[in-house]
Amino acid sequence: MEGVGGGKRRGDDGAEATPRAIAEYLSRDLPYELSANDIYLTSGCVQAIEVMISVLAQPGSNILLPKPGFPLYESRTTFSNLEVRHFDLIPERGWEVDLEGVQAIADENTVAIVVINPSNPCGSVYSYDHLAKIAETARKLGLLIIADEVYDHLAFGNNPFIPIGVFGKTVPVITLGSISKRWLVPGWRLGWIATCDPNGILKEAKVNQSIENYINISTDPATFVQGAIPQIIANTKEDYFNKILDQLRNAADLCYDKIKDIKGITCPHKPEGSMFVMVKLDLSYLDGFHDDMDFCCRLAKEESVIVLPGSALGLKNWVRITFAIDIPSLVDAFERIKSFCQRHGKLET
Repeated sequence: MEGVGGGKRRGDDGAEATPRAIAEYLSRDLPYELSANDIYLTSGCVQAIEVMISVLAQPGSNILLPKPGFPLYESRTTFSNLEVRHFDLIPERGWEVDLEGVQAIADENTVAIVVINPSNPCGSVYSYDHLAKIAETARKLGLLIIADEVYDHLAFGNNPFIPIGVFGKTVPVITLGSISKRWLVPGWRLGWIATCDPNGILKEAKVNQSIENYINISTDPATFVQGAIPQIIANTKEDYFNKILDQLRNAADLCYDKIKDIKGITCPHKPEGSMFVMVKLDLSYLDGFHDDMDFCCRLAKEESVIVLPGSALGLKNWVRITFAIDIPSLVDAFERIKSFCQRHGKLET
């Protein structure tokens, strides 16, 4: 197997093959070139999150997280004693970031803002203009952007995927990614941290050195997976990706149409990326439910359908539904959800 080498060593061609391949892959979408020295390999994107939160967790500092968001950020920041401040994502505007809210909660101790695009859990994909506004807001506030782009290129709606690293000359960006989602190999556990910082701000602030120090005391991804990455990136055909996008697009369309046909739940924004959609519960119609947790538990018990309570993501009385399953199973699931909502709907007078 060619290019096998540990992710921590940069001194020989074998060790650099994988980070170099990832740098070239990410550079395709950027107006500047990344090098192997800008890439730090991790055991999946989960470890990439762990590394960045640990690096940024200084006494008295805080970080801005989206609401709703990916719950691992919450647990890692709590573990690292890093204060969390939440900004809202606005469902009526395609889950865009509430930038006025961001400016209201940031202060001199705020170290970074996390932007998840394409979004888990919302299924949104941000436009170039909105990403530019996020970057400019971060610049004004003196914030680092942590760009969680693990679902990069899984965009099948009106907005194409654009990495926020495009604005790396405006504000320093640290991109977190993985092969797990786009290539559909979650068990391989290979992710990365990429410093998208052509102005060298992160290097001057010794953030790069802190990342490397943390990486050096943690485990590498499996060596044989590292060795396979250059060939996987170079030789995966576009048809493979297009088939995945077609399947996700069809599933998202079906999901959105089925939700519109079910009284008691609503979807304010059609999913355009990732594998998820956020759905609002109408508890004024659904009889006898205390909240989203109650709804999810009873749906699982009565219909054997599992959806995630929105309260786990920071948004009470919503649920997250994944559509990354085969169409017949998805159809069956929504028939069960419809039956459940009809059975528990309040009688109209």
